[in-house]
Amino acid sequence: MWAILGGLGAAVSWAITSLTAARASRLIGSYSTLAWVMFTGLVIVAPVAFAQGKPEGLDRTSIGWLVVAGLANVGGLLLIYTGFRMGGVGVVATISSAEGAVAAVIAVAAGESLGAGTALALVAIVAGVVLVASAHTHVPDLDHVDPRAALFGLAAAGAFGTGLYATGRASLDLPIAWAILPPRLFGVAFIFLPLLATRRLRLTRPALPFVVGSGLAEVTGFVCYAIGARHGIAVTAVLASQFAALAAIAAAVLFGERLGRLGVIGVAVIAIGVAAVSALSA
Repeated sequence: MWAILGGLGAAVSWAITSLTAARASRLIGSYSTLAWVMFTGLVIVAPVAFAQGKPEGLDRTSIGWLVVAGLANVGGLLLIYTGFRMGGVGVVATISSAEGAVAAVIAVAAGESLGAGTALALVAIVAGVVLVASAHTHVPDLDHVDPRAALFGLAAAGAFGTGLYATGRASLDLPIAWAILPPRLFGVAFIFLPLLATRRLRLTRPALPFVVGSGLAEVTGFVCYAIGARHGIAVTAVLASQFAALAAIAAAVLFGERLGRLGVIGVAVIAIGVAAVSALSA
């Protein structure tokens, strides 16, 4: 039960952060959106992490992998937020959800074996990405839908996949707060503070609830995923991976975004493929 609740909670939370971050990015830009999302997350997570003290078993190797994971997560968020400014949530979020497939490919390149089922699922994901990227998209918030948005979604999947692999290599039984702390530290250090120092950090009243909501939802998603994974990684991973499909549906209902027939088929193919990779990898 906890695995199901954790996976569903993560999927809903990450769908919410996709929607709110998309709206914020179109109001104040991708860099300022990322800065405020990371700042919000750090305010929530840092006190809890430092109150718990240094986790046992935290050595140089694990710290190195966590640094890679943190930087990859920040880079992935910047890429996906940029994509949201240029194209639809359904396209960018769906393509970025192929992060699990990217992590699987990296693992294979590092020497792990690849099962036939996983290989077939990866091929399906590639086909789905092509369909979504080539589909006609209507986004009322944008005067022009830039086809490069799909490329930013693909680059985000690469960054997120690298972060997933690095987190897996850390192989630490960390407290939840410590596991999600690095991206927020790096985001504040390398994005928030430089923008603040150069007076380029933007925040408008209309954007405020979206950046705060995105920061809260992102942290909530990771907490839900961590709780669910402790009771069943496979179930949690499969359910959490469906955040992109939820975001695409919500964007259509709330924002009036429309994907062509090929795009809808592509979303379904990617959702099934990502779920399969998550289940087989777990």
